[in-house]
Amino acid sequence: MPTSSVTSVSYYSDSSVLVKRHVLEVGSPWFRTLADPRSGNIIITAQLSIVEVFSALNRRCRESSISPADYTIIAAEFARVVSGEYEVVPPSVKVIDGARVLLERYPLRAGDAIQLASAIIANENLRAANLPAGIFLSADDRLLAAAQAEGLTTDDPRLHP
Repeated sequence: MPTSSVTSVSYYSDSSVLVKRHVLEVGSPWFRTLADPRSGNIIITAQLSIVEVFSALNRRCRESSISPADYTIIAAEFARVVSGEYEVVPPSVKVIDGARVLLERYPLRAGDAIQLASAIIANENLRAANLPAGIFLSADDRLLAAAQAEGLTTDDPRLHP
């Protein structure tokens, strides 16, 4: 995890939030402000989010809510941002084992369990670096409820129109 003299906040963002930086939705302006590199904030996500965001963008293209030309621009911008600005939690045995436990506790989809397990590990890493725990961001009620039950501080971009 990066350290800086700038007071920053760490945010763990699932793909439902990351896509808001690139496609206008409820919560997009709010997340764009949080994710702006000048804010000093740290955006953390699971490597799975990369595939999930490309899936969401392709679905929007198929449904004609974005054009193929816009898809090309947005996809390139997302690839640049994720590789240069976000901290990415890689898949690991610890993530998979944590996801399994979470699936046994909560009615989550597999991908959501991987997101939550990755967020828990990211928070452990932040605490190990003597940094404050991150805030878990999602636009999924079930995932937010599970994150809260696991003791994470959460926020929902849909509450920030």
